[in-house]
Amino acid sequence: MFWPFYTNVYLLKVIPFIGGWLADRLLGDPEKWPHPVVLFGKLIAAGEKEFNKGKNKVSNGGLMAAILIVSTFGITDGILMSLSRWIDPLFTALLTGIGVFFCLSGKTLINEVKGVFEAVNRNTEEGRIQLSRIVGRDTSCLTPQEIRTAALESLAENLSDGVIAPMFWFAVLGLPGMMAYKMINTLDSMIGYKNERYLEFGRIAAQLDDIANYIPARMTAYLMLLVSGCWDKRSFIQQYGRAHTSPNAGYPEAAMAAILDCRFGGAHDYFGEEIEKPYIGTNDRLFTDEDLVKAVQVNSHTELLMGIVVLVFILLNPLWHI
Repeated sequence: MFWPFYTNVYLLKVIPFIGGWLADRLLGDPEKWPHPVVLFGKLIAAGEKEFNKGKNKVSNGGLMAAILIVSTFGITDGILMSLSRWIDPLFTALLTGIGVFFCLSGKTLINEVKGVFEAVNRNTEEGRIQLSRIVGRDTSCLTPQEIRTAALESLAENLSDGVIAPMFWFAVLGLPGMMAYKMINTLDSMIGYKNERYLEFGRIAAQLDDIANYIPARMTAYLMLLVSGCWDKRSFIQQYGRAHTSPNAGYPEAAMAAILDCRFGGAHDYFGEEIEKPYIGTNDRLFTDEDLVKAVQVNSHTELLMGIVVLVFILLNPLWHI
């Protein structure tokens, strides 16, 4: 007897993740398509405008973050449950795959960093402009070396935030958890700065992001060492990962610095305020296109390995369902 693929419980568990993941690997984020993170950003901006005032900024910001995160999880879970119960599991699987696609940014990240290197190779000012698309710091006075450094740092850090962490939370809590993580990460990227405007209002959002990324950041770092054949450099991560001003970003950056035998960190300008970040590594050398090729390869292989880990976890977990 012929059985449609979606009646097979094992295929139904993994096909949505595989489909969404492969779609991201092939397509990236189409710029003109509607994107849930854009909606998240609009909701956060509206909430910040309304509630970032008065004497209770910390509690206001925390309450706004909690409402947005819980609502994102609940709405996503409700939609999936309704589709599965009242329509057809196939629609649930399809929507889950689309959600996975929108929550991952592996190809887009690699394309953006490649674009920075290509731009700075043509002209320093072009490199500064291209870099400003992917970092929050002031790029207007950066040298070509500083531009390449920032791009490689961003490649490592956003491998964790934009790829490994969403995969991790999908494995743990399904698409609702993945979407909730994207809301947490978007909150942090918009209001998690330690400046006059956001120091109080975004404090809890930043702390939630630290918690959500604690395990994924460390997984990212050690997976990077594993795929690059640099497992013997684990002590480098232990030494420099915790030295970063962020409790998480230093780990993937330290892994990349160990693999490339280079130095990251130093002073950066954020919103007119100079932030001194500890150095990661000691070999202050010039970066070349060969470093980009190696770094991209590490990112791609790390993503592939994490994808396999997620699939195995889903298949072996009897309680997991889309």
